[in-house]
Amino acid sequence: MRNQLLPGQPEGEIANQRDPPNLLRRLIRKAVSMATSVVSSISRPPQTWGNPEGQVPPALAGIERFLVAAEEIESARPRVAYLCRFHAFEAAHELDRTSSGRGVRQFKTALLERLEVENGPSLKARVRSTDLREIQSFYKECYDSYLKALDDEYADRAALAQAYHTTSVLFEVLCALDRKAKPEERVAPEDLEAGQKLQEKAAEIIPYNILPLDAAGASLALMQLPEIRVAVDALKQIGGLPAPSGARRANRQAPDWDILDWLELTFGFQKDNVRNQREHLILLLANTHARLRKPPPDPSGPLDGRAIKEVMNKVSKNYKQWCKFLHRKKNLTLPNAPEEVPQRQILYTALFLLIWGEAGNLRFMPECLAYIFHNMAWEVIGMLGGNVSLATGQNVRPEYPGPGFGGSDKAFLMNVVIPIYEVIRKESENNGGGKAPHENWRNYDDINEFFWKERCFTLGWPLKLDSNFFVAPEPLKGRGAAVKQVVPKGKQRERKAFFVEYRSFWHLWRSWDRMWTFFILLLQALIIIAYSPKWYSFFTDMDEFKKIISVFITASILRLLQAVLDVWFSLGLYRTMKGSTMIRLLSKLVVALVWFILFVVLYVHMWDNPGGFAKDLKGLLLQDFNSRALYISVCAIYLLPNALALILFCFPLIKRQLEMSNWKIVRLSLWWSQTSLYVGRGMHESTWSLAKYSLFWVALLTCKTLFSYNLQIKPLVTPTRAIASNTKLYYQWAEICPGCNHNAGAIVAIWAPVIIVYFLDTQIWYAIFSTIVGGTYGAFQRLGEIRTLGMLRSRFRSLPGAFNDNLIPAPVAAPRRFALARSFRKIDTKEQATKFAQLWNEVITSFREEDLISNREFDLMLVPYSAIELGSEVVQWPPFLLASKIYKAVKTAAEHSGSDAELWRKIKADEYMRCAVEECYASLKFLFDDLIVGSQEKWVIAALFEEAERTMMQGFVSTFRLEKLPKFHEKVVELVELLMKADPALRSKVIRVLQDMFEVVTRDMLSDQAREALEISGALSKSKTSQLFATLHPEPAVAYPPQLTPVFEEQIKRFHLLLTIKDAAQEVPANLEARRRISFFTNSLFMNMPRAPQVKHMVSFSVMTPYYSEIVTYSKKELYEENEDGISTLFYLQKIYPDEWANFLERIECKNEEEALAKDDGKEIRLWASYKGQTLARTVRGMMYYRRALALQAFFDVATPQQIEEGYLSVTKASDEDKKVQRSMWAQINAIADMKFTYVAACQIYGTQKRKNQKEAVDIFELMKKNEAFRVAYIDEKELEENGKTRKEYYSVLVKADANGLEQEIYRIMLPGQPKLGEGKPENQNHAIVFTRGEALQTIDMNQDHYLEETFKMRNLLQEFHENHGIRPATILGVREHIFTGGVSSLAWFMSQQEMSFVTIGQRVLANPLKVRFHYGHPDVFDRLFHITRGGISKSSRVINLSEDIYAGFNSTLRRGNITHHEYIQVGKGRDVGLNQVSLFEAKVANGNGEQTLSRDIYRLGHRLDFLRMMSAWFTTIGFFFNTMLVVLCLYAFLYGKFYLVMSGIQYSLEKEAEITKNNSLLGAINTVSIVQIGLLMGLPMVMEMGLEQGFRQALLNFIMMQLQLASVFFTFSLGTKTHYFGRTVLHGGAKYRATGRGFVVRHEKFAENYRLYSRSHFVKALEMLLLLIVWKAYGSFERGGASYGLLTFSLYFLVASWLFAPFVFNPSGFDWQKTVEDYEDWIKWLGHKGPWIRLVTVLNDEFLSDTCHLYRTVEDHEDYDSNWATRAASGQLQARPHHSFADTCHYYRTVEDYEDWIKWLGHKGGIGVSANESWESWWAEEQEHLQYTGFWGKLWEVALSLRFFLFQYGVVYQMNVTHGNKAGWVYAVSWIVVAAVLILLKIVSFGRKRFSADFQLMFRLVKALAFIAAIVIISLCLIFTRLTFRDLFSSILAFVPTGWGLLSISLVFKPALKTLGLWDSVKPMARTYEYGMGIVIFAPVAVLAWLPFVSTIQTRLLFNTAFSRGLQISRILAGRKR
Repeated sequence: MRNQLLPGQPEGEIANQRDPPNLLRRLIRKAVSMATSVVSSISRPPQTWGNPEGQVPPALAGIERFLVAAEEIESARPRVAYLCRFHAFEAAHELDRTSSGRGVRQFKTALLERLEVENGPSLKARVRSTDLREIQSFYKECYDSYLKALDDEYADRAALAQAYHTTSVLFEVLCALDRKAKPEERVAPEDLEAGQKLQEKAAEIIPYNILPLDAAGASLALMQLPEIRVAVDALKQIGGLPAPSGARRANRQAPDWDILDWLELTFGFQKDNVRNQREHLILLLANTHARLRKPPPDPSGPLDGRAIKEVMNKVSKNYKQWCKFLHRKKNLTLPNAPEEVPQRQILYTALFLLIWGEAGNLRFMPECLAYIFHNMAWEVIGMLGGNVSLATGQNVRPEYPGPGFGGSDKAFLMNVVIPIYEVIRKESENNGGGKAPHENWRNYDDINEFFWKERCFTLGWPLKLDSNFFVAPEPLKGRGAAVKQVVPKGKQRERKAFFVEYRSFWHLWRSWDRMWTFFILLLQALIIIAYSPKWYSFFTDMDEFKKIISVFITASILRLLQAVLDVWFSLGLYRTMKGSTMIRLLSKLVVALVWFILFVVLYVHMWDNPGGFAKDLKGLLLQDFNSRALYISVCAIYLLPNALALILFCFPLIKRQLEMSNWKIVRLSLWWSQTSLYVGRGMHESTWSLAKYSLFWVALLTCKTLFSYNLQIKPLVTPTRAIASNTKLYYQWAEICPGCNHNAGAIVAIWAPVIIVYFLDTQIWYAIFSTIVGGTYGAFQRLGEIRTLGMLRSRFRSLPGAFNDNLIPAPVAAPRRFALARSFRKIDTKEQATKFAQLWNEVITSFREEDLISNREFDLMLVPYSAIELGSEVVQWPPFLLASKIYKAVKTAAEHSGSDAELWRKIKADEYMRCAVEECYASLKFLFDDLIVGSQEKWVIAALFEEAERTMMQGFVSTFRLEKLPKFHEKVVELVELLMKADPALRSKVIRVLQDMFEVVTRDMLSDQAREALEISGALSKSKTSQLFATLHPEPAVAYPPQLTPVFEEQIKRFHLLLTIKDAAQEVPANLEARRRISFFTNSLFMNMPRAPQVKHMVSFSVMTPYYSEIVTYSKKELYEENEDGISTLFYLQKIYPDEWANFLERIECKNEEEALAKDDGKEIRLWASYKGQTLARTVRGMMYYRRALALQAFFDVATPQQIEEGYLSVTKASDEDKKVQRSMWAQINAIADMKFTYVAACQIYGTQKRKNQKEAVDIFELMKKNEAFRVAYIDEKELEENGKTRKEYYSVLVKADANGLEQEIYRIMLPGQPKLGEGKPENQNHAIVFTRGEALQTIDMNQDHYLEETFKMRNLLQEFHENHGIRPATILGVREHIFTGGVSSLAWFMSQQEMSFVTIGQRVLANPLKVRFHYGHPDVFDRLFHITRGGISKSSRVINLSEDIYAGFNSTLRRGNITHHEYIQVGKGRDVGLNQVSLFEAKVANGNGEQTLSRDIYRLGHRLDFLRMMSAWFTTIGFFFNTMLVVLCLYAFLYGKFYLVMSGIQYSLEKEAEITKNNSLLGAINTVSIVQIGLLMGLPMVMEMGLEQGFRQALLNFIMMQLQLASVFFTFSLGTKTHYFGRTVLHGGAKYRATGRGFVVRHEKFAENYRLYSRSHFVKALEMLLLLIVWKAYGSFERGGASYGLLTFSLYFLVASWLFAPFVFNPSGFDWQKTVEDYEDWIKWLGHKGPWIRLVTVLNDEFLSDTCHLYRTVEDHEDYDSNWATRAASGQLQARPHHSFADTCHYYRTVEDYEDWIKWLGHKGGIGVSANESWESWWAEEQEHLQYTGFWGKLWEVALSLRFFLFQYGVVYQMNVTHGNKAGWVYAVSWIVVAAVLILLKIVSFGRKRFSADFQLMFRLVKALAFIAAIVIISLCLIFTRLTFRDLFSSILAFVPTGWGLLSISLVFKPALKTLGLWDSVKPMARTYEYGMGIVIFAPVAVLAWLPFVSTIQTRLLFNTAFSRGLQISRILAGRKR
């Protein structure tokens, strides 16, 4: 800085400093060039900068306030701003002199550069002589003005806080300059002293979240609420609390304390944690106090003791139960003095909340928190009671003292939280990124369950850090670190406490053994009965009876199996297991074994002449006892426990009390039946609920049993007997034991599919019964009563009454009762009508704001609520109901020729016509009363109205000539239009119109008699003597122009609408979404819901949304960026939502897109598009409707009748100054809304996004500025240098936008460490949940939306927490969703309908009657206090809790919660809309269910629920996915069974047995499976729900349309996704979160991408099934020309085709030729090889395509076509030229390009840093990665399953002619020699290529050619001289191709061994070859179809049909042409 004036120097005095060295100068310039982004961010104006901390490095935290102040005062005093920045630079240098912090050097360099630039200009602008005087004068100005503001009690607190902030910064800079100044120039001491006092005042004003608890906030409206004031006062009652000895040292004075301050000083809680929980506790107490005291008897009285007790009970209930379970006395002692009880209760509550608020990751472990609270509460009791410690002999004091006792201000975090956190962290580090077996590390549940044992108290207090609990394994470095662990020497690591998640399919049995036992025993009984002569034979025939009672042997075997599994799965617990538990497990095993032996022995002895082993066994037994009676007696004894269980099942109250009892005698009695667990006890429902779901399951199981017996089992008995007795079977292969096994293979082949169907068809029956029950229950709930606009019009008259009964609070709410019909009383007061009108208009206004309706529709849908009195009988409906009614009434009257009664009967037949006529008549009177002021004119008009009213009911037709009424109507319209203009120049015209009207009435309409009567009365005679309406003296007769008040304008506008609308407005609103929403809202008001309380008395709640890095608001770049087809997102949205786009342009008053883009730099367009997508902006807008609704409802509660009549708009449209007045209505209603509602977005990486200046951070900040009540919680990272090492500190931070548009940090709570130890989303929720408020918490995903009309019903929903829902209060309120993405494409429609049926009818049945609804995601509403004290709203352990949401439901149920479902309110939700997105989502869900199978929660539900609820839980959770897998296994069993029958020759031998070959049982089994396969299982509830809500005719049409759009293909494909990922997860693991993206999918997916995603899940399995079908067809024999083959295999071929080609059918441009060419090239790249034949195919295809194009092109097109195609194709530069007239013909290119893209990918070699998208090898390694981490049993099963591929070779080789019918085993051995020879040859070629291809390339080519020729010669010689035929060559493909795949699959399992042997390099080429082959087989049909131009057109129509019906021009989108 050369020759510059430094701060603090006088003018003209240059600093005597040398220039910086040239080297430093160059370094600075270089650094500046590297920090351009930082400079630009610092240089931004305040309105765009606004986020200073985002630009300041973490190491320099604290200096941003100087930069903010500089930006604020820049325009007023540039030099002062410069001085602030200079001081910031100096502070930054002091904080980090070496610039070692991340980003510090760049920041300082950029700031220095700006100082250099600003120094000169700011110096010139200086108004004082020196810098010190400059800042002193400005500070004095600010100081004086702010002192005046301090004197104002009602000063704007936001402005005041900003003033303090600015003056504080200025004073600090002033002091810094003063210290550098000369003595004579320094500031006067008294000025510095005054400034210091102001600094102290400024320190008292702290940022706040909801409650400003500092002195400056006391006058705010929220703090003046009585509830808040009494709660604050209650916390300040600290009398009797011992003063901490170190309080003075901590600068804390007793008069300023409250209870939380005392706890902070005592235990060392963080300051911001205390501030946060103080506000939290005050709001809890205040809201509970307000709810309990309705109305409050004394607003100034103390806090209601009931409120304190209720809050404490909710917070401590889990702790009390924990103490009771562990037989410990709870440390919640209350004093004897009643006046001291509230203080102690608040103290305990505050202590727990402070522990919870600072616990970090420990919040997932509720019993761990209970242990901490137990010990700290004991210390509190000891301190308050003056107890003496036995250990120290002194008074009890905290073991970890806070600053009040000489300890740290973070004592609790450092000494309690961090040690336990470190255990969690070290355990999580050993999970290998989720790949290590679950049994190798402890998750959150394992560590928490340690505190379920009394042994937890051995940890002591203070914590014994040397105990085993704190011993965590250290990971080994290097290979195997993911799974291997070491424990420090001399330490014993704590193991899992109660459960080990071994990866095994046996969990399915162990968790649900009761269900499997039931089905197996039932199956055995049914088979025995089927084999009996008559079904009742076992009643009459003793032998048959003996057979049936053999089920007890089976039962004992199954019990033995369960006992073995219990012991096996508990091996990992032997160190931590209680001795009693170990004895129980071993005893159950021994007893089960004894029962088995006893049953077998007695059963064998019971038979007279047993055979085989039974005969030998009987010979060993005694013969002198009655074996039959003894066996029956033993069976009776065996059944005694079951009988007792059945009795207790029928009396759930007794069972519940027994399980909940902690008496040791009761626990001992239950010891055998169940282990003693803290959770899972007493979950039984009421007797009524039991009766309901028992009836459901009894009916279902009865139907299932009858169906299985008659259609599955009984038809197979005769064929089975025939096969077993047939001894003349001829085998065509080497049968292992022919004739010695009664043809068991054939029996298994026909029974296996049927048995599998027997086990899975209960899922189908469940779908049927749940559909019937759910539909019936939905009908009784009145769903779908209003589903069309016609229905809405017919019920609109009852709507105000329904609104009043449900949404308006009543002094005493009527009890909810079920009724077939509900009557709603009419609104009898104007206040009620006004409330309805204002709420309705607010809803319609929101429709307009969302562009769902146009301005005209907006006017037509408003309900007037003005203060104009039109008469008590006049009812004013929305104009859209009255549209055209006046026009029709006038026409009817003009044409009427009958009596008055007939005319009125016609008018009254239409209620809305009658209302329109009455309202127009009253409006006309009002108009004349307001317009006519002349006395004579008034008298005349009054006489005419009096005559009309006198003759209204009799004589009206004879008095008036109604045929002239249209003419009068025209004049009235003309008058109204003139009044609307209100132009003084039109006064004379108004007079003429009035005179014309008078003449029409008196001359044309009045009859002669009536006119004479009026003349006699003088009314008409006076009009002849003067010019009516034209009088000017003494005053004008006509008051024109009228006074245009809002009320008058509203009424005159409405009058005009009624008079002029001629169309019926039946299509208003025209928008389908607006219709759906208004129909649902009105329908819901007729449903049964609790009556809404006043807002003050409602349950307070919060909304929380987890956010990571998704789109917040679309940028212009994102909107206008075109995809490969030339389509931008904005263009796409405009075509999908054309009506909303037009409404949007109308709203912002723009004619076209260009004008809208120029307006406000396109901000409105960005918001409009963002509100159509799945963005955070849309979610925030929807959730903030809650606050808007609460404000309106609070206005209804507190406003006077006069204020209500004036309207809510008068409040919202008040000036900003009026709104700032704290006693204003606006301030009062917002205060109430703030007390009840909080919205927090958990934006986990917002801090990182700010530091990186990412667009998402800017958009989030804009949302905060736009929404006052919106808060953002994020995790902030700070790097600190300690002893030369860098460490990170993590903070949970809450921020908001203040009144000045700047980001303001509210709380900063230090975390124990990196918070993300488990799954990301629940960890994100966990860190932010401490900032939520209220008694309820609604969880909302980032892809959700809300609607204003629905938010009005939130009070009703929250009231459900206090309604009767059975024996337990509700803990989770389920809410239905509306999927708003269904209109994007047909696939999105399928997905939305499937999801809709699940979230409506599915969850309806789960909640009632089945009582097994869990939490399936958002938007459920949690009982917040219940869940935060029981582990939170989700679980977070890595991998096992992948589906984190449902575990909240599991946890709530296991902890005796109650989950309900309510459908009178809905929330919007977006879903995935592309096939790949959907598949990734379903893969994630299937992965999650696979992990659930292993979880302790599922095990405990399976064992602790009663039998029928357990069945419900199975079929609605993992059972659904298991049964889905059984569908595929059934098909495999069927095909491999047929393979066995055909290839073994048994089928040919059995052809003569007609009863066998014509059996239809297998056909029935396959048809049953196909019901599931094609989606009918999901279609049933879907059709039912659509029928309920849309009408059954529309539902049927929709279902047919879905089938025409290939919905069955989609559901069949989805079947494969679920099966693959569920099965692989359970067997091998590998579950992980899969990001799907939530954008609009019109992008074409490459062939390579589809291949990568679906190769293993669909393509491989489909090709295997195809091979089986081909083998069956080739070698089987069929009757009637193959008809039976077609019947049996149709669904199989459909499945194969769906699995192979669905990714292309549902892929935009999937059959586009140009896209095919691109995919082909991409595939080539992936494969890494592009052979010359591929280039040749490309050229030939292009040539053929060119010729085809010439046939379709016009002459001009042909001349314009580029003829150089061949040259460009040969050079690889061919680029398809779009030709719009021939777009469809050129589609074939796209398919070939997809193929080439795949080939490139397949050959690309992988390596470090090469992604799976770039290389086949990387993808291949990633795809098989799970095999490297699976356990022994997983590898064993993988090998066993791979052996099935060898069956092809075994079967086919014996069918080849070359074997000459030889069935010897050596034939099969020779085939393996051929396989080995081929593999050796391939290995030699591979080795030669590796060793010789570089140096001896020519020789190597020659050797390859000779080898190829030799192979041809050998094959030819075999064809000539042996029995080898060409058919054998093709057969060998069927034989050896599967064998190679089997070898390849086994090789993957033994990859480490093969690498050691050096054989792995030979496996990869073999695998790549198979990938080539599969790709070509799949791609070839796609390419052929793409070559046909009409196929692409049909596909586009199928895929986008829904969008077509809404105006989507998809043809233009795909062709890339814009209008």
